[in-house]
Amino acid sequence: MKLTNEVKIALVAITGIVLMYFGLQYLKGLTLFTTDDHYYARFDNVTGMSASSPIYANGYKVGVVEKVDYDYANQGNIIATIAVDPRLRLPRGTRAEISSDLLGNVQLQLKLGDNPIDLLSKGDTIVGAIQQGMMGKVGDMVPQIEKMLPKLDSILASVNALLASPAIANSLQNVETITMNLNSTTRQLNQLSATLNGQLPQLLTKADGVLTNTEGFTRQLNSIDVANTMNKVNQTLTNVQQMTDALNSKEGTLGLLMHDPQLYNNLNATMSDADKLMIDFREHPKRYIHFSVFGKKDK
Repeated sequence: MKLTNEVKIALVAITGIVLMYFGLQYLKGLTLFTTDDHYYARFDNVTGMSASSPIYANGYKVGVVEKVDYDYANQGNIIATIAVDPRLRLPRGTRAEISSDLLGNVQLQLKLGDNPIDLLSKGDTIVGAIQQGMMGKVGDMVPQIEKMLPKLDSILASVNALLASPAIANSLQNVETITMNLNSTTRQLNQLSATLNGQLPQLLTKADGVLTNTEGFTRQLNSIDVANTMNKVNQTLTNVQQMTDALNSKEGTLGLLMHDPQLYNNLNATMSDADKLMIDFREHPKRYIHFSVFGKKDK
């Protein structure tokens, strides 16, 4: 059977349309001629997610979002049909979270449940949510940042006023002066250290002489017979004690002089008579001395 040109053109067009359809599906990430398991995920908001968005579990791609439909019967719910690898078993309690990276690429993350025995059946609906990514955290911080802006303006104004104060310039000048003084003091200390280093040998020599004299004095102290000296001191103290005892006793001349009142009175009377005799001698010397210029014959 001979095909006409019209038939050939029609076959080429149909083949091109079929290839284009499957090519678009492939580019969207949808699997072709496979038996993926289908589940449903309910969301309140699917911002950025659309059909052909990839699905990941523990960082590994396990499927793709086939379509997203708005549930007009229950307004506020959006149902996404997801197709995952049939080898993946979804435990009950699995969540589907929409996440996006810094480049804006949206993907669906499956947070698997903890019970590996209680599994979801094909066609079950899982809970969906939007993951709080980095951008979401930054968005939550915006109100706090807005509250802080007036305080930051006040702080900056205070800092500017402080920097404009002439006291800062004066303080910096004082710091410069102090630095110069410290440099001068450091130079003087260096000179003093150099002088001390030069005089150190002489000081050490004098110190050695002092130590030598001290050592000689120590040897002299060691050579003293301390025991003999102490014996002599004790003997002297004994003699003094004996003399003190003799004076305190009524025996002996000194003891009698110190303890006999009559002897004291007699001595005192004798001294008084001697004193009177001397006075009479000075006043009447002729009574005691007789002399003649021409002499006198003895009778």
